[in-house]
Amino acid sequence: MAYILLVDDEKIARALYGDYLAQDQHQVTVVESLHEAQAALLKTKFDLVVTDLILPVGDGMDVLQFVKSNHPDIEVIVITGMDKVVPAVRALQSGAAEYLVKPIEPEVLKHAVGRALATRALLRENHSLRQYVSLMETGQRISTTLDREHLAQIAGTSFHEATAADAVAIFWRQGTKELFKMEGTFGLDEVQKDALAAGLSGPLDKLAPGTLEIETLPAPFKRGMLLPALEGQFAWGAAALLFKQPPHENALTSALFLANHLGLALRNLGRFSAVEDLAYLDDLTHLFNTRYLEMALEREVAQSKESQRAFSLLFLDLDYFKSVNDNHGHLVGSKLLVEVARILKRCIRDNDVAARYGGDEYVILLHSTDSGGALKVAERIRRTMETHHFLAREGYALSITTCIGIASFPEHAQDKAALLDLADRAMYRGKRSTRNVIYMAAKGLEATPSARRSTPTGKPKSP
Repeated sequence: MAYILLVDDEKIARALYGDYLAQDQHQVTVVESLHEAQAALLKTKFDLVVTDLILPVGDGMDVLQFVKSNHPDIEVIVITGMDKVVPAVRALQSGAAEYLVKPIEPEVLKHAVGRALATRALLRENHSLRQYVSLMETGQRISTTLDREHLAQIAGTSFHEATAADAVAIFWRQGTKELFKMEGTFGLDEVQKDALAAGLSGPLDKLAPGTLEIETLPAPFKRGMLLPALEGQFAWGAAALLFKQPPHENALTSALFLANHLGLALRNLGRFSAVEDLAYLDDLTHLFNTRYLEMALEREVAQSKESQRAFSLLFLDLDYFKSVNDNHGHLVGSKLLVEVARILKRCIRDNDVAARYGGDEYVILLHSTDSGGALKVAERIRRTMETHHFLAREGYALSITTCIGIASFPEHAQDKAALLDLADRAMYRGKRSTRNVIYMAAKGLEATPSARRSTPTGKPKSP
């Protein structure tokens, strides 16, 4: 059964064609003018329109154009008493499914209606298939993205396109216990972001499978849905969708599908990040290694040149570390290096970079810190090391000091290699003097021995 709108100004034609269509169990609405047809189309969802070409006001072409402009998925059959080619061609070119000339036999009308409805069903099936394929491709694009910043952008845009949401906010957490953080948005200004984040602080902490209606919405949104991005039963993140008007009927299904792919992407991203971290961490101390230091230095130089802000490097070398290995063994020496790493991390900020450069050498990158600020941090490290009793719990209570060299951007150099070399030279000046001392980079400092500069790891050490 189909819902059919019959438009004809002739009473007999309306009754006759209406009976023909009703015999096939179709639900028929009969009107006699363009105005009534437009009103009916706005009120009821029809599968097919059958319209006479000549009407009292307007004509069947106006009905056809109104249907195709407002309801392009509805098929239209045009009927007329004029046996002329030009109107027929015009109607078919404008999107009519059939053009029938009166008088119309019942079987001819039924056949035309059946063919038009079959065409509509096929087009809708193809449209649904295209939407499904598009949704599958979008989900795959989300789930295979391993760039954190890019993922937030892709997810926000994808949810918007698939659900017609007026605004989207993507949340996720870095690990399995951290609080959720808004990572990407679409269609929200700063005030709306803050309002949404405040309203979701509670619901985000209680994410569970299913969809949660957002109760506190920023203006002018009327409805909001919060969907967990699950992988298994664990919520890696969430998507908040905001609508100014009621969402379309397939919005929730599409959103849940994409939310599952977002959960998979976040799970994969977490695993990738863990593997990536291993590639950039020192096996012993779990500080960053030289590979990461090179990347961080290159990025810092580029950003500091653009922003005209300073940053500094500290180059540290432990004094007489060889004697620890000689007197207590390499296992004790390794444990001491780990404890030094913990001290260094306590003496710097969370966003600074501490790296093991090789052996008993460490390099610290201090963000947005000039030489004066770097000197204060270096002194804090030197004093802490000097007064600390290493491996006291193991019964050793060893004492060790450090020499620290400082080089700052742009004061001493403006490229990473020169900065690292100057900080190393400043440190080596301390090694050649009293030890347990800090030196600032300066022109004319003695170069470090070539053997020390050969490789960042495993290089010969001075005593």
